[in-house]
Amino acid sequence: MKELLKQLVDLQRKDSLILEKRRFIDKVPKRIFDVDEPLKQAKLELETIKKKHEAVSKKKREKETALSEAQEKIRKMKARVSDIKTNKEYQAYQKEIETSEKEIYAVEDQILQLMEEIDAVAKEQKEKETVVNAEVEKIQAFKKELDAEAAKHEKELAALKEERAGLVSLIAPDVYATYKTILLDSSDGVAVTTARDELCSGCDMHIPPQLNVEIRKNEEIIQCPQCHRILYAAEE
Repeated sequence: MKELLKQLVDLQRKDSLILEKRRFIDKVPKRIFDVDEPLKQAKLELETIKKKHEAVSKKKREKETALSEAQEKIRKMKARVSDIKTNKEYQAYQKEIETSEKEIYAVEDQILQLMEEIDAVAKEQKEKETVVNAEVEKIQAFKKELDAEAAKHEKELAALKEERAGLVSLIAPDVYATYKTILLDSSDGVAVTTARDELCSGCDMHIPPQLNVEIRKNEEIIQCPQCHRILYAAEE
């Protein structure tokens, strides 16, 4: 293979590796975002459960306060029974006590229901906390691994750029300018590609037989008539 064509092939290989490293590094924020989203949702759900737990607990405390006040009221009412003078007053007083006791029973039932609800919410909260903590550990491990991979790619990218600069210095400026133009116009970052079975590997265009013969010699720079990529024949 002609030295200049070989240099272009080597340069393309470096650029393909550089592009691969850059794509990996550029995708790191998106990959982190993708794994963080489910965790954010789980944390929101956990926060909702915690608020529900707090609300039910507060309601239970309020009922307990009301119960204590009602019990104290009945205690005082029973203490004053001896002061009642008539049977009519006693019956009215006793009825008031019975009504208050019924209210107490109702509040006690409500407290029991709230206790059951608190237990259910507490169980749900514990389960969600377990899920969140497991997700946090998994994501932290993933981020650590991803950071290590990104650092490795950054290091390799720096080395590839140095090697690329060395290759570029060996190539004639006008040839490199042509290469660079093709590279920038290419959607896949490929300016130099192979010709196989009379087809351009870049655009799949059929290569005329005579042109294919010249390409197979690997002696000069030949561009695809369709996509303008520089073509060479892969050595067997």
